[in-house]
Amino acid sequence: MAVYLDHNATTPLHEDVLQAMLPVMQSMVGNPSSLHRFGRLQKDTIEGARQQVADLIDAHPEQVIFTSGGTEANNLLLKGLAVSADINRIALSKVEHMSLLEPAAELGDQCAVDFIAVDKDGRVTAQLLEQALRPDTRLVSVMSANNETGVIQDIRVLAELAGRQDIWFHTDASQAAGKIEVSFKDWGVHAMTLSSHKLYGPPGVGALVVDKRLPLHALLHGGVQEHRLRAGTENVPAIAGFGVAAELARKELSERAAYTLKLRKALEQGLAQIPSVTVFAQGAQRLPNTVQFGVQGFDGETLLMQLDRMGIAVSSGSACTSGKTEPSHVLRAMGVADELALSSVRVSFGKDNTIADVEKLLQALGEIIDTISKSAVMMAATV
Repeated sequence: MAVYLDHNATTPLHEDVLQAMLPVMQSMVGNPSSLHRFGRLQKDTIEGARQQVADLIDAHPEQVIFTSGGTEANNLLLKGLAVSADINRIALSKVEHMSLLEPAAELGDQCAVDFIAVDKDGRVTAQLLEQALRPDTRLVSVMSANNETGVIQDIRVLAELAGRQDIWFHTDASQAAGKIEVSFKDWGVHAMTLSSHKLYGPPGVGALVVDKRLPLHALLHGGVQEHRLRAGTENVPAIAGFGVAAELARKELSERAAYTLKLRKALEQGLAQIPSVTVFAQGAQRLPNTVQFGVQGFDGETLLMQLDRMGIAVSSGSACTSGKTEPSHVLRAMGVADELALSSVRVSFGKDNTIADVEKLLQALGEIIDTISKSAVMMAATV
């Protein structure tokens, strides 16, 4: 039986989520903007989901703006603020997702961009943030938890530091929500990105949670939906599914975290027995489900494909940058040598994985390393 260990890329749709979506797709009709009863029913579905998502991250429902996913939410945040006369300089961590780094690169002369360094374990410290700030910095964005390494940032401390200088603070919590406690209110942030398919919801829906004081401008025009920040008829079935997924994630958070941490520790104990393996960011607090490691002298893509042939699905890093031959920008920012970074493999557990899955992965990895090592020795002997 195939083993899926790539939950940071996407999670399977929860059965309860599917059951919540089916009636909306099959028997409910009406545009949520229509004033008749059919429209009102659709609107009520959206507002119910908005409350469920807000409850997950300790926010007010009116702060939740539904989007097509985390990528759109990040683009809306950056580009929607860059048009404001008040926002002419921003600072991003070097380990952000490409849905922030690439839009930032496109801002050009419209907005200056500075990058916040991380330490060897991938952490943005208060000192490193302080060093990146300029007198005219108006926005800081630091992700809550890294999609590759799983490193968790101390967002409350970083947001407080930025707030003392009247700087807006955004955090991409796509990987954190549903895996660790997340609080829009207590963290003191002004914007937060969420993604449904990272927490057993449907793909194609996410949210940007915003403080209403933020001078955010819409990217899409032609309608008054989502407080005039995201025009277009809402994807009601997906939004309904997102809401149920958020509610389940809130209720099952502690149980899921404890269980996946158990799997992560079992994997790391096994990896410690393989001399050529380096687990990245071991000195940092990490997501309970995530392990990224490198195998010295091996190619990460080769390991991934060999594991896939043996029925095990893992990743070599971010799914959104798969196919690239360059080392991970996250590992480079941490000072990891290119050769080791190119050997990286990411394992991200889900609630339905088992200890047997961990054992299968460790056995397969050992066999692959042994086979490739012996082949390399034989080839060297014939030269």
